[in-house]
Parts: sequence; structure tokens; C-alpha cells
Amino acid sequence: MSAMTIETQEEVLGKAYDVRLMRRLLGYLKPYRRSVFWAIVCLVAGSGVSVIQPYLTGFAIDRYIQNKDVSGLNWIAALYILTLILVLAFGFLQAWLINVMGQKIMYDLRMQIVRHLQTMDVAFFDKNPVGRLMTRVTSDIDALNELFTSGVISVFEDICKLTGIMVVLFALNYKLALVMFSILPLLVLATLIFKIKVRDSFRKVRTALARINAFLQENITGSAVVQIFGQKKKQYLRFTRINKEHLDANLLSIFYHALFLPLLQFISALAIGLIVWYGGLQQLSGALTIGTLVAFIQYSERFFRPISDLSEKYTILQSAMASSERIFKLLDTRPAIVSPEKPAAYSINKGRIEFKNVHFSYNPDEPVLRDVSFKVEPGERVAVVGSTGAGKSTIISLLSRFYDVRQGEILVDDVNVSDFDLQGLRKSIGVVLQDIFLFSGGVSENIRLGNPEITDARIEQAAETVHAAHFIRKLDRRYATEIGERGSSLSVGQKQLLAFARALAHDPKILVLDEATSSIDTETELLIQDALEKLLKGRTSIIIAHRLSTIQNADRIIVLHRGRIKETGTHQELLQLKGIYWKLYQLQYQE
Repeated sequence: MSAMTIETQEEVLGKAYDVRLMRRLLGYLKPYRRSVFWAIVCLVAGSGVSVIQPYLTGFAIDRYIQNKDVSGLNWIAALYILTLILVLAFGFLQAWLINVMGQKIMYDLRMQIVRHLQTMDVAFFDKNPVGRLMTRVTSDIDALNELFTSGVISVFEDICKLTGIMVVLFALNYKLALVMFSILPLLVLATLIFKIKVRDSFRKVRTALARINAFLQENITGSAVVQIFGQKKKQYLRFTRINKEHLDANLLSIFYHALFLPLLQFISALAIGLIVWYGGLQQLSGALTIGTLVAFIQYSERFFRPISDLSEKYTILQSAMASSERIFKLLDTRPAIVSPEKPAAYSINKGRIEFKNVHFSYNPDEPVLRDVSFKVEPGERVAVVGSTGAGKSTIISLLSRFYDVRQGEILVDDVNVSDFDLQGLRKSIGVVLQDIFLFSGGVSENIRLGNPEITDARIEQAAETVHAAHFIRKLDRRYATEIGERGSSLSVGQKQLLAFARALAHDPKILVLDEATSSIDTETELLIQDALEKLLKGRTSIIIAHRLSTIQNADRIIVLHRGRIKETGTHQELLQLKGIYWKLYQLQYQE
């Protein structure tokens, strides 16, 4: 993926605070209303108790310390300790409730995203890289978790404290409170400048991080190609540039944070200086007590403490808004291919296939299939051959309804594939591809694929039939052997034998072999010829192959050329035509 593409996708971050997005996010709190209620109760109670503490200090100075009243001072000290215990208890309960709720919301969101991804069509995954989708389920979800656990509640807590402090300050001495708040315009100006600068730096950080994720996903997946073609140094230098962009973006963000925090401390110290100066003058004139002056200083420190955390909270809010925008954009993307509300059929019974004047293109100006028409009767074995890019694999994708045709129609048992129940249609079609995908797990798990109807005996019988049992018996734990990610511990030929066993165990009505024997050596190919006969017997079969030796016994061979059907017939009939098929045959068997 190019850097420009990534930047375009990650650049649009939306507003720092979007009411529409926040309202939608808060909707995830509904199942946990009770936890939210008690967390807010603890928050308000804890904030209220903490606001009392400086007042107790001032009261103790004026009433007991100056009057040398030890018993009264002890009583105030005990009350102060009680407030500390209450703040601790309320803080613990609030943190526990909010964090447990946050984890449950993240669980719900991840389940919703994964469930949604499972409904998406193949075309969606063609356009969306794996790395980006992984980011939605991981780091974007974590950003929302931070918002729920540290952002929203923390801001609400700060508002409660700031409101309480302002009320108490004006109640104690409104003149001194006005003097203290005279520095607020300076604080607002500094905050606005910081907000603008941090937003720009945050955008650069997110863009750079997206480039790193895309680069790593692509290069780790293609590490073998990088090493084979000696591109390690080139790719390392490329990553160095991308990583340097990420470093520079973070350093810029650090600079603004490093500048903003001392500036807040300066404004806070300035406020305390004003309190000491004006409060001292009032105390000297007898209009203010020492205890009230001390309380004002403590309240001033507590007032600016949550504001000093603004940089972190703003970053959390910015990240959460950007993440939620991307998550909701994903969730709002509707699959282009879905089951009809009232399917005409739920499964394939006979297996009759008919393509009628089918036109298809992945891109509007690049047609792949042009006016393709053919029929495959139940139990018939039809092969499709042609040069690379002729549209052979596209036929399989359209039959399984991974894509919808642009023009024409595809019928199975005289029912348009778009009228089938999607899951029922695909369960009735067994596909063995050239590039076999195996999941990390045991051998039997990869054959069964979660179908509880497939017994262990049926798995072993399928493996015996396709001669996969021969190498499975040599594995450490046989059918329970872990084969690693994508079957990394198996050879390409062994993976394809497992794919044959998988197809046989699932017993589909229609069987499709897409270059399924291309990676099997000649000896293994001879061993599975009889297995293929058993596998194909009684099933409607479409065989796509470059190796013409695997299709000579097909009932009919269809020759595709530039998206059109050019020739149709048996192996011998096509050789006699001396057309495209004859040329392909001559190229493979010149000797």
C-alpha cells in the first residue's frame, strides 16, 4: 500500500469532539446503566469529600491552632483522616466499576466488529488490507477503552471538583476569588493554542503509525520473497524512513506537551502569587483570616491540577473520536452480497449448473468474462482451461457468489444463485484451491472445520481415500498434531492432500478443483487419481487446471480465451480441432 493511500485513509480525523459520535458511543453504556449510576455516585461523593479537606485545614488554623485548642485540633485531624479514607474508598469503587464496565464494553465492541466482518463480501476484503482491519479490532478498540475508563469519567470528575472549588472559593471570599480567576483568560489562550498544535501533531502521529502497521504487515507476510530477492537492505532503509517520520511526529507532540505543562505550572504559580499578595493585604487589614488564606492556596493548587491533566485527556479524546469514526465507518459498511429475505432455496439438491450470457468485471473498464454461457448437468465432470487471466477462477467466485454478475445470470438447480440462502449455497459447494489455507490447530480440526456432524471415523476415512493418511501417520500425534500457522509445518503437497480430505469429509453436491493438483509431484498425482475418481463420482464437478493430464478424462472441456468461450468438447475432439486447446497441449507435451 502506498504512503499516499494510507495518509488519505487516516488523515480525516473529524472533530476533536463530535456530538454524534459521542452519543453513539454512550449507547454502549446502556447494558451497564447500574454500574454507571453507582460509579457516578462514588465520583460525586468522592469529589465532594475531597473539596472539604482544604476547608478543614483553614478551619483548624482559625478556630483551634490560633486558640491553642488541642482537643479541637485532634477532632479536626480525626475528621480529616476520615475524609482521606472516604476518598480512598469511593475512588476504589469508582475505578473498579468503571474499568470492569470498560472491559465489558470492549468485549461487546470486538464481538460486534468480528461478527460484522464475517458478513462482509470478498470484494470488501479486496479493498481493505488485513493490517487496517486488525487495527480496528485492537488499537482502535483500546483507544475507546481509554475514553470510557480515563476520559469521560475523569472529565466529569474534574468538572465536579472544579465546580465545587469555585462555589467554596466565592463563599469564602468573593473578592479574593475574582483576583485568583483573573488569570483565566491567559489559561484559556494557552489551552486553545495547545489544542490546535496537539491536533496537528496527533494527526501526523496517527498517519505515521498507520504507515508502520501497513509496512510491517506486508513485509512480515512476504518475508520469504524479500529474502529470496535480496531486498532486506532496501526494505530496511524504507522502514527507516517510515520509522523516522513516526519519531519526528512523536517528538513534535512531546515538544508541545513539554511546553504546555510548565506553562500551566507558571499560571498556577502566578495565581498563588496573586492570592498571597491580595490575600496578605486583606489579612493585614483584618478582612481575611490566616486559615482562609491557607485554604485559598490549597484550593488553587487543586483547581489547576485537573487542568494540568488536560493534555493527556485531550489526547485520549482526540484518539477516541478518530478511532470511533473509523470503527463506526466499518460497522456502517453494509455487505454488498447478502441472502434474500425469503430465499427460493436453502441448499443444492441435484447440482445442475447453468451460466447464461454472463458478463463480469472487477473494474468497470476491464471485462473479465464476456457473454459466457454453458451448462453442467448433475454428476457431469467439466474442465475449464485457458491462459492466465482468461477468467477461469472468476467462474468459481461467481458460482459461490463471492461476487455478483454484472449482466446475465447463474442458475443452480434452475434457481438463480442470488435467490439462494447464502450459507446453504456455499455449504453445498466444495472448493479445493491451489493456495490452500490451513488454520493453526490440529489436523482433524482443519478437516472438520467446526462441523459437528463430521466424526473422527469420517475424517480418517476421507484421509485414507485421498492418501493423506500416509503422511499423517508419521506425525507425532497423528490427527491431533498441531500444524502451525497456515500449515507451516507441512509441505505444499501435504496441504493439498489435506484439502482433498476436507472436501471429501464435507461431502458437497458440487465440487470445484481450482488448480488443485498443480503443486503435487508426479508420484503423488498418480496416487490420488483413483481418489479423485471416488471424490468426483456422483458429484457435479468443475475442474480448473493448467496441467492437462488431470482433465483428459473430463466429460467436457471448456476453453476460455480473453473472457470468452472459444472451444468446447472432449479431449480428443479438441485435439482434432487443432485450435487453442491443441496449442496448449503441444506446449506441455512437445517431447
